[in-house]
Amino acid sequence: MITLTNITVDFGTRILFKNVNFLIQNGDRIGLVGRNGAGKSTLLGIIAGETTATSGDVSKQNGMRLGLLSQDLTLDLSKTLRETAMAAFEEVLRLHAEIDEIQHQLETRTDYETDAYMDLVQRLTDANDMYARRGGLTMHADIERVLTGLGFEAADLDKGLTAFSGGWQMRAELGRLLLLHPDCLLLDEPTNHLDIDSVRWLEDFLSVYDGAVVLISHDRTFLDNITNRTIEITKTKVYDIPASYSDYEEIRAERMEQQRALADRQTKERDRMQKWIDRFKYKASLASRAQSRIKALQRMEVIEVDDDDTSSIHFSFPPAPRSGRAVVECTGIVKNYGEKKVLRGVDFTLERGEKIAFIGKNGEGKTTLAKIIAGVEPPTAGEVQLGHAVAVGYYAQQQADMMGGHNTIYEVMQEAAPPSMRPRIRSLLGAFLFRGDDINKRVGVLSGGEKSRLALARLLLQPYNLLILDEPTNHLDMLSKEVLKEALMSYDGAMIVVSHDRDFLDGLTEKIIAFRVGTLKEYEGDVDTYLKLLGDPHVADAPAPHEIPLHHVVAPEKTQAQLREEQKARDKEKRKAERRVSEIENQIAVQEKTIAETEPKLADPELYKDPVKQHKTITTYDTAKRVLASLMEEWATLMETISQPTED
Repeated sequence: MITLTNITVDFGTRILFKNVNFLIQNGDRIGLVGRNGAGKSTLLGIIAGETTATSGDVSKQNGMRLGLLSQDLTLDLSKTLRETAMAAFEEVLRLHAEIDEIQHQLETRTDYETDAYMDLVQRLTDANDMYARRGGLTMHADIERVLTGLGFEAADLDKGLTAFSGGWQMRAELGRLLLLHPDCLLLDEPTNHLDIDSVRWLEDFLSVYDGAVVLISHDRTFLDNITNRTIEITKTKVYDIPASYSDYEEIRAERMEQQRALADRQTKERDRMQKWIDRFKYKASLASRAQSRIKALQRMEVIEVDDDDTSSIHFSFPPAPRSGRAVVECTGIVKNYGEKKVLRGVDFTLERGEKIAFIGKNGEGKTTLAKIIAGVEPPTAGEVQLGHAVAVGYYAQQQADMMGGHNTIYEVMQEAAPPSMRPRIRSLLGAFLFRGDDINKRVGVLSGGEKSRLALARLLLQPYNLLILDEPTNHLDMLSKEVLKEALMSYDGAMIVVSHDRDFLDGLTEKIIAFRVGTLKEYEGDVDTYLKLLGDPHVADAPAPHEIPLHHVVAPEKTQAQLREEQKARDKEKRKAERRVSEIENQIAVQEKTIAETEPKLADPELYKDPVKQHKTITTYDTAKRVLASLMEEWATLMETISQPTED
């Protein structure tokens, strides 16, 4: 499908990669991995044709379609969510217009026996067949299936894109790409703005996708559950192994160990030969043999050991100061944003040393409750009490916006540091890979990974006994995430972490708080225990979950306004179904007419004396029967929707 030949990207002062060669074939599920800044996004852009390599070629199969999800949004924000999704069906909509036009012509013409009329019938048959194959019959259902799978509600579909945050707009773009169904999907960090439910849905979607998939992700579990091939960029080189990421790591480690063993043996052999040459090269009787060994030594190809990029942040959190037993007590917390009720009278308690994960769909209140506990914003109602001597360290999801884009790295640290820590700022930044002149960079020019590292460095400027971390792994590479997880495992204070990264959460926390429709449920165990409850096949061996009922949790009751809105939505769906039924009935009439007119021709023995005419007639008949069957199936489904009783 796609062939990369000798791809090199050279910025003059830095080579990203050199002479990269690999082939992408149909059915490939490729994980493109590497450290932050290794060039993964650049390589994805080169494959998509949106970035130019310094040298090398990318060749693609004729007519193939590519879909790229990049970190830079290119959506038309004047459109609604539904219109954005409908853009994936541009060809289907063109076929629909063509079908309507042909049907209009057939209804107004009377020259039924002419070749021109039959050609028009054939065009309609072909257009209907292509319409069905391109997904026209299931277009609206597919749009709702994909967008709800990515976390949108049915009521969101007709909202403008400006009503959504940047993360939800990224989901809309991902939905459009999935509906476009390109031959090769190129996805750059598709899980960054997804919750766990949506990530699991996307895994299922991509696992059975009938094209090729190339994705960049730092989510090990996501990669392992989808990919069958791993391509790593490290120190200008590319390694390509047909295995999921975890298997790839083992294979590559074994390969490097073999290389080191071979290189050691070769070094010993070269040393032995060189000593023999040095000892005997001046002896006349052995001069010819010495020359022979010199030539053999020169011809010996030196075994190189693959360079492994082991540069990593390294840190540990300061010991947590002693606090009271109850670190946080939330009572009857309500949070509304206008008419939107996010939290509905929730109670929550965190004790000294407890480590808890907040899990749930985006918009269910995880970040909101984290902000309320951190004191970043107040509740609409209810009370938050911090325990005795509690000091809160807060890592916000949008941490970069809180640091000031015009400030330098050093200035950001200096502003947050107490006087006793200011002499140690440079060494602390060095532990997070900010060295030399790097500390004078403006925050606004940093990559996502660099901003995340800087935000983590700020958390070490003073000791805390309560850490609240909202999506701390976004933009961190695999190695940095592992270092962060090890530091948090060793941290002896209380912790609340909001995250969708299952590998990061695995074994990190001892309780799960699940958010659902503004209420909370508490589960003993880590994320695997919780996912077992949801029926995740990848955690079948996890211990059975134990649900702990939280007291004073108010069950959500629908208001009359909400019930009216739901009824309006049902009525709208019913009217839409009625319009579609009318369209289908017109198309059914055309197909039935085609079948009725074709059947007598098939019964005429004269037809079979002309092979060309025979093929055309049989094709017309078969296509009409096939399209009619599809139309009847959709008609029956829509009639069930229409026939459902309307609630008072």
